Amino acid sequence: MHLKLLDIAVIVVYATLVLAISQLLQRGKRSAPDEEQDATPARRALPWWAIGTSLIAANISAEQIIGMSGSAYAFGLAIASYEWLAAFALIVVGKYFLPVFLKNQISTMPEFLKRRYGSKTQITLAVFWVCLYTLVALTAIMWLGATAVHAVTGLSLLMSIILLALVAGNYALYVGLRPTAYSDVLQVCMLVLGGLVICFIAIEKISAAFGGGGLQGLFFGFHTLTTQLPQHFHMILTPDNPYYKYMPGLTALVGGIWVIQFGYWGFNQFIVQGALAAKSIRDVQKGVVLAAFLKLLMPVLVVLPGIAVALLLPHLSRSDEAYPQLMNLLPAGVLGFVFVALVAAIISSMGSALSSIATIFTVDVFKVLHKGASKRLLVIVGRFAAIGALFVAMVTAMPLLGNFDQAFQYIQEYNGFFSPGITVVFILGLFWKRATETGALVAAVGSLIFSTLYRVFLPQIPFMNRIGYVFLICLALMVTVSLADKRKPQTSTIDVSGINFSTGAAYNIAAVLIVAILVALYAVAW
Repeated sequence: MHLKLLDIAVIVVYATLVLAISQLLQRGKRSAPDEEQDATPARRALPWWAIGTSLIAANISAEQIIGMSGSAYAFGLAIASYEWLAAFALIVVGKYFLPVFLKNQISTMPEFLKRRYGSKTQITLAVFWVCLYTLVALTAIMWLGATAVHAVTGLSLLMSIILLALVAGNYALYVGLRPTAYSDVLQVCMLVLGGLVICFIAIEKISAAFGGGGLQGLFFGFHTLTTQLPQHFHMILTPDNPYYKYMPGLTALVGGIWVIQFGYWGFNQFIVQGALAAKSIRDVQKGVVLAAFLKLLMPVLVVLPGIAVALLLPHLSRSDEAYPQLMNLLPAGVLGFVFVALVAAIISSMGSALSSIATIFTVDVFKVLHKGASKRLLVIVGRFAAIGALFVAMVTAMPLLGNFDQAFQYIQEYNGFFSPGITVVFILGLFWKRATETGALVAAVGSLIFSTLYRVFLPQIPFMNRIGYVFLICLALMVTVSLADKRKPQTSTIDVSGINFSTGAAYNIAAVLIVAILVALYAVAW
């Protein structure tokens, strides 16, 4: 066990402080929110700073911090494309997608599908999402979180999984499935601070190991890292790179990664549930800008430490051990702070995933099939759905991810079985009036079928390219079927008329600045 008495004291103080603040801010509010009503925008008028931090808090967890660091340990800075390109994707989402959702008072993504297409599409994709959140998102968070707990505390991986499941289950049951805006703000601040601290210490250790120090230590350490591992500082991998299958060169920048980005940031209930509770479109756009700039910072917190470990500890048995092993190099007290911030982020993200599962299952599956269900029954069903998903994730975490060197790649690949169809269905649903429910169903199911066929018969194709190809197939299928559908197009209750897609000067300046930063980053690290 690497935790010292000072670390344990820091953990206790942190946990006590977070609970005290949460209780103080939640005094007089409901302690057990109704999953259905709590998702309604009118009940949660969030300000812009809460929206921005909720987007990041839902996104940044074990799969980013540990999983992305593991991929950075293996092949370097190229993995940062997921973070940096997300900044641009967020700008597009804030300008073109969220205004439609907010004007139509959408509270869940399947609700949009029901109102745009019909209940069949709603239920079909709701089931897809529940499976995806359970077997990919929740399972990966639990497995990678357990990896960190195992490395720091010495508990077995199995015991670490059970411990995280118990804590997350109690968090969902007694604190509530939906984290507060204030806890998100606190969590993001702690993660950023902890990430900067661990990055600083890692570079300092490299500097000391290679004879640097003093005021020039950080610059010397970073320079040493770039000269000792130059292959880890290229954004574009060449075909002869053994990890080209994960980031396939230039096609990674113009192909399937955009399907992943827009599907994740634009149409993922797990992520956008905070944005759907905005006070106004201007608030949500300010929040999106905040989240976009934070995404530009994230590679410093989650990618650079992984590269540093590749130099400090070059012979790890698994890439995903990089960040946990780096944590064990931290001094007493600092380790406790970084560890508890990471565990809190894991629990928070698991809570967000459980919230999405409970909301989607109750509102978009159970309630549709049982229209007379009472609110009390919906709450009970939502709780059991969340606990059931938690149990499934706990049981399947080790079998599904135990043999993966980089769990982050597992997440992206298997998300990619669904994301092409989901992205097609939403984009055409938003911007093409002729799209029909039959076309949407064909695209959604076709995404799973064609992705599976590619995976089985053409496994040599990088999964990111596969996602791009399947997206084009689903797009062609949905357009063809919709045009061939002889029935009158589905009457939609989604109103896209009169929506003002224009943005203010500050938003436009931020967008131009983000694009300029991205161009500079890729130009420098080509």
